[in-house]
Amino acid sequence: MAALPAQVRAAQAVPALAAALAGVDAVSVTSREALARVPVTRKHELLARQQAAREAPVADAFDPFGGFSAIGWRAMGAVRRARRVYQSPGPIYEPEGEAADYWRTARALQAAGFEAGDLVHNCFSYHLTPGAWIMESGALALGCSVFPGGTGNTEQQLQAMQHLRPNGYAGTPSFLRILLEKAAELNIALPSLKKALVSGEAFPPSLRDWLAERGVAGYQAYATADVGTIAYETAAREGLVVDEGVLVEIVRPGTGDPLPDGEVGEVVVTVFTPDYPLVRFGTGDLSAVLSGPCPTGRSNRRIKGWMGRADQTAKVRGMFVHPGQVAEVLKRHPELGRGRLVVAGEMAADTMTLRVEATSRPEGLAEAVAQSVRDVTKLRADIELLAPGSLPNDGKVIEDARSYR
Repeated sequence: MAALPAQVRAAQAVPALAAALAGVDAVSVTSREALARVPVTRKHELLARQQAAREAPVADAFDPFGGFSAIGWRAMGAVRRARRVYQSPGPIYEPEGEAADYWRTARALQAAGFEAGDLVHNCFSYHLTPGAWIMESGALALGCSVFPGGTGNTEQQLQAMQHLRPNGYAGTPSFLRILLEKAAELNIALPSLKKALVSGEAFPPSLRDWLAERGVAGYQAYATADVGTIAYETAAREGLVVDEGVLVEIVRPGTGDPLPDGEVGEVVVTVFTPDYPLVRFGTGDLSAVLSGPCPTGRSNRRIKGWMGRADQTAKVRGMFVHPGQVAEVLKRHPELGRGRLVVAGEMAADTMTLRVEATSRPEGLAEAVAQSVRDVTKLRADIELLAPGSLPNDGKVIEDARSYR
């Protein structure tokens, strides 16, 4: 919390965030309550700014990061240098600063059992995207050596593992399974491979157990190309511990409103680097806060891990409906709790039903809510009033149940 004012000031100093944060008193942002009043920046906004910058006349200032970065290179007129630049789908470009362990991955590797002196076989892609470098920077900061295996070339990767005897693997869980299955097929023993830190995909308990049966203890890290490592698994196997270098909030999808612990919502991250000063960055991922500390003794908050995507926008009768619009309807009626907009029928013959939990049901509530839906979305919806606790706690605000035959 003590570091928040400086980070808000750093965000106010970059063009893309200066306008959004113009009315924010950085000095006063020293609590979660104060931070919740700061606007959320979402990935689609970042992409839109970068696209606009790419379409700007050549004579204009050159800024491929869309005004979000405080670092770059000479052609940008940047005072401070970016060590590397990456491209993610979109395309969206991300800078990497020069700080050691810039992406904060060493702690996640250590929690997965990696130690100084280990050799890490890194099978994230070294091409365009930052995944491999996110892992490598953490491994180097921890004192490990790294073999840049990259993706694909299964038999060549296994040959290198035979020759170099790595202590652990970093990469996607699915590729690790492919490697181990191929090793069994070719009768190749990999006795040195005892641990793994995986990311980039879901890591179900069934796959974790499958790896354990083959002598590999696999742990997961939750990271994104924009903000780096967000949370990581520990030996307790009870959710993911939020990395100490970020501040995580869980908000109602489509809004910036924090949810109580245990409620599923969108993961919003504030990083603490002036290089790429993302304050309240909406990842678009769903998760929830787990109550209590980790049994391992790590004292930071825990989240349940990746639970799906928060971007549930649907096109209904030619109109886009967003989770934020559903939230706006709910805010207009204090009797309402959770809500879920169900879009059904067939394309071009859509129907909408707003299912809402109501703590009380004054006369005319359903009609008033239906009018709010029309006011906010310009579309009609049936209203179904439910008892509190009726809707599942899964973060879903818009359910597209249409037939696409």
